[in-house]
Amino acid sequence: MVKTVLVVDDDPGVIHTVKYGLEGLSENYNVFSVDSGEKCLDFLEKNNPPDIIVLDIMMPGMTGWETHRKIKKNLSWKDIPIIFLTARTDSTAKKAGGFLGDEFIEKPCKITDLKQKIDKILKI
Repeated sequence: MVKTVLVVDDDPGVIHTVKYGLEGLSENYNVFSVDSGEKCLDFLEKNNPPDIIVLDIMMPGMTGWETHRKIKKNLSWKDIPIIFLTARTDSTAKKAGGFLGDEFIEKPCKITDLKQKIDKILKI
């Protein structure tokens, strides 16, 4: 069964790498992307919820932390697993990201490592 992944990142290179990397490694993934927290919430309002969200922390406007909080407050979205994928490597981010999210991954990462974590969370 095909799983949907929503990638939220302001870096087009990250979006491209994750989308084509995951879809190239497996036919089990259909990857959508948006470049901001605001667009993430808009996507969630207008579409079926994805099976998992890959969320950057450091974005202009609404940060990943704020986006996460708004997703988890919404009863329709609160159970969507979230993986934080970020260049932020300080201990505060690691602790908070590991506590709040289902996974915390530092950029750059190998697409195979990201796929493995997604597979584990979605039990593929």
